[in-house]
Amino acid sequence: MPANLFLAAGALFGASGVVLGAFGAHALASRLSESNLAVWETAVSYQLIHALALLFVGLLARDPGVGSTAMNVAGWGFVVGVVLFSGSLYLLAFDGPRLLGPITPLGGIAFVVGWVALLVGVLR
Repeated sequence: MPANLFLAAGALFGASGVVLGAFGAHALASRLSESNLAVWETAVSYQLIHALALLFVGLLARDPGVGSTAMNVAGWGFVVGVVLFSGSLYLLAFDGPRLLGPITPLGGIAFVVGWVALLVGVLR
């Protein structure tokens, strides 16, 4: 079940990342400052990269020879990372509350945990 969940999350984050990227390029380009638009673009980039990573994890999680615990940690790390990292950056791009600032690094830590777990899973 987690494999299909990670595949679905990857597809959802991929599709929404494309939509949010286009929204930023077309609808927000004249409404946000250059620095806030750059924040938006960073959020989109990380979301799209980790959408692909989730697809990869989902496919690997179907292989019984790959560590399932490590793939679960990797997949959840990427999901949490997208929500916290990209999500907080999207809100900060609109001058959201500055208390969101400390949430962004937590998402980055989740990404790192995901990548390390992926490494562990493929080396087993």
